[in-house]
Amino acid sequence: MKFVTSLAFADPAQILPLARACDAAGFDGVALSDHVVHPEQIATPYPYTPDGAPRWQPFTAWPDPWVTAGAIAAVTERLRVVTSIFVLPLRHPVLVAKAVGTAAVLSGGRMALGVGVGWMREEFEICGATFARRGARTDEMIAVLRKLWAGGWIEHKGEFYEFPRLDMSPSPGDVPIYAGGLSDAAFRRAAWHCDGWISDLHTTEELRGIVAKLHELRADGPRAGKPFAVLASVLDAVRPDDYRRLEALGVTHIQTMPWVFYGGPTDDLAKRVEGIRRFGDEVARPLA
Repeated sequence: MKFVTSLAFADPAQILPLARACDAAGFDGVALSDHVVHPEQIATPYPYTPDGAPRWQPFTAWPDPWVTAGAIAAVTERLRVVTSIFVLPLRHPVLVAKAVGTAAVLSGGRMALGVGVGWMREEFEICGATFARRGARTDEMIAVLRKLWAGGWIEHKGEFYEFPRLDMSPSPGDVPIYAGGLSDAAFRRAAWHCDGWISDLHTTEELRGIVAKLHELRADGPRAGKPFAVLASVLDAVRPDDYRRLEALGVTHIQTMPWVFYGGPTDDLAKRVEGIRRFGDEVARPLA
């Protein structure tokens, strides 16, 4: 079992100290979230809360994930960085390939791209991106990214994107791509086109059914037989035995905020670092 610390909603001034602490404590990686803007008026319901309200307030910091990932790689030795979740169809795939590929090369292959289709229509409109058919565009974008990262002369002619023969250098080779989301289309995207799936907040029992469904889809899809990761945020896992049960279900990574287990939620940097250290000693390293 591998452990990933979520840095969602963190004060930007804390991100590098927290990443260094995770690197020292034996965590596999850190996870970065993504939004470009927070409109004052949001009519689109957030899909992961009962009332449709976002889990954060206005003026929450959303530093650019790939600028942040580069900074983290520069101050750590082995820590991986994954986006959870990067709103892929909000951008053009060639520009995403350049940013992610550069970060992967400079970090020595320590980057992973976790993608979602996005939920906020207002953010798409502000950025000049099309909200309709964003799922289909995401599927094609994943294929474009893999082509661009592979190196050599490549070209593409699809439903949404087209470009002539070109090369994009430096080429990182294979960068893991994970997909998030809870719809049937999202599960199929993760199983058929990606290297894994990233959960929302779930119980162990909920994950049992989801992981089984993902593995069934994987076996029927074009990437059958390839390794498949499940990065889960779990509501009812606290002790090492809880994580062993999840591993038996097929969960490969736990995404968590470890300081919560040692005094509850806190914005205090020293308490967060101490929580990371203790979790590493008591859980992450023994289960690695």
